[in-house]
Amino acid sequence: MRVVIAEDLALLRDGLVRLLTAHGCTVVEAVDNGPMLVNALVRHRPDVSVIDVRLPPGFTDEGLRAALEARRRVPGLPVLILSQYVEQLYARELLSDRSGGVGYLLKDRVGDVGRFVDAVRQVAAGGTAMDPEVLTLMAEGMSNLAIAARFQVTDKAIGKHTNNIFAKLGLPPSDDHNRRVMAVLAYLQAAPAPPK
Repeated sequence: MRVVIAEDLALLRDGLVRLLTAHGCTVVEAVDNGPMLVNALVRHRPDVSVIDVRLPPGFTDEGLRAALEARRRVPGLPVLILSQYVEQLYARELLSDRSGGVGYLLKDRVGDVGRFVDAVRQVAAGGTAMDPEVLTLMAEGMSNLAIAARFQVTDKAIGKHTNNIFAKLGLPPSDDHNRRVMAVLAYLQAAPAPPK
């Protein structure tokens, strides 16, 4: 699997290169800013890219904007976005594009190597990898308002995020089924079994 990495922190960038290489990936390029990322993605057309949301020069959403630009040039380019904070709305446009694999994970998920590598492979295969926190809290019975309070974002932001989850899980509005319950069931079925 050919991978492009975009991360401005040298230690994390090198760590990602080593981690993915150790799991059978070929890192074709590792960059530290948005403009270089667009060029690398278009030139290499990797099987998947792992991209920090905030890259130089502005440290706002350059990584995401670079990924979107590259996907405009190469439709369906698989992209896994990493973020330091719970900022699901950053990835709204990316997640609304249903062509090619997409993912959005918090950076601390990289610490769970198995799950991180699985997410990279899932996105490379055309699937979706979403940070499980919102679904976990939904499974605990929390409302959008309570989840929003936990993450210190608006309930509207969580509502948009849950709608993206519904769309990615293929759960259209229905009078016959509760999409929230169906999403939680899908999450529970996909969750790995606890260690014995």
